[in-house]
Amino acid sequence: MKGFLLLLVAIALFAQGRDDSAPKSVQGTVTDTSDKTVDGAVVQLKDTKTLQIRSFITKADGLYHFHGLNPNVDYELKAEYQAAASSTKTLSSFDTKKPSVINLKLDSKR
Repeated sequence: MKGFLLLLVAIALFAQGRDDSAPKSVQGTVTDTSDKTVDGAVVQLKDTKTLQIRSFITKADGLYHFHGLNPNVDYELKAEYQAAASSTKTLSSFDTKKPSVINLKLDSKR
């Protein structure tokens, strides 16, 4: 009986440590075909449920980030700069990494 109670307590404590309703975030780096970071790339994040789009313009370090994302929604990410664009990548609602890292590589205009 003691073992069963300890198991229940352990499960309850584990469940408290996981909060699937907590907002998610995603970050990454935008690079060109020669793997150099891109200053001024526009990264778009599309909510696949509401179709709302958020944008982020990278600085010299090529980094972008989006915070406060709904953990129950899939998002699509892509980057554009001048005549180049990245492929579209998906941040899945099943991705539990916090923060998620999705790097984007520019290619020819799509």
